[in-house]
Amino acid sequence: MVLRLLSSPPAETPAIRWRPLRRLLIWTRWLAVRFGALMVGLVLFYGLVNPPTTWTIAKESTMPRTWVAIDDIAPVMRRSVVAAEDANFCRHWGFDMSEIRKVVASGSPRGASTLSQQTAKNVFLWQGRSWTRKVLETGFTPLIEAFWSKRRILEVYLNLAEFGPGIFGIHAAARAHFGTTPDRLTPVQAARLAAVLPAPKTRRADRPSARSRAIADGAATIARDGRAGCL
Repeated sequence: MVLRLLSSPPAETPAIRWRPLRRLLIWTRWLAVRFGALMVGLVLFYGLVNPPTTWTIAKESTMPRTWVAIDDIAPVMRRSVVAAEDANFCRHWGFDMSEIRKVVASGSPRGASTLSQQTAKNVFLWQGRSWTRKVLETGFTPLIEAFWSKRRILEVYLNLAEFGPGIFGIHAAARAHFGTTPDRLTPVQAARLAAVLPAPKTRRADRPSARSRAIADGAATIARDGRAGCL
């Protein structure tokens, strides 16, 4: 009996067995809380301070940029970009669920990314497709909607979006394509600029297209039916 007791290893208690997992969970929670606080801090900061640049602009910009306040951008330009990229912008909370359901039902490879999602990507993240970027974008988007006004989201988007190879921001776009300023853009010019947004490296703003004509009609439609009320 004595020999058996001496030769048997001490039984591992449940508390000892689960201690490493508990430490891992504590550290994971600690990191998650601090990363979440960092995200909130960044969103609050750029709600007040204009983002000076982005990863993409730093690498690809070929023209000087000037920040333009939302009130100095022609209303028709604001409506045109909403009609082109996110017609329900004023009505959703960052994700257009009706549009997402349509895309899923149709099996289309195109995305249903809203202006809020695109702004989150442009300001805080990087271009390209990856699950990591998409998860972070999904985290930043509701924070932007919570702490920024719709006008602020659109202002930031229009000042960072690419409107042609190396042409970033509405001020550079208006000057490069039409020799004018954002506040003087006509409905036709605004529609042509909005038409290049999904593929700025291949589409041109200096000529009419079926897409630009549809955007001009869409901009007029959302002005009539109230979907441009937040702009």
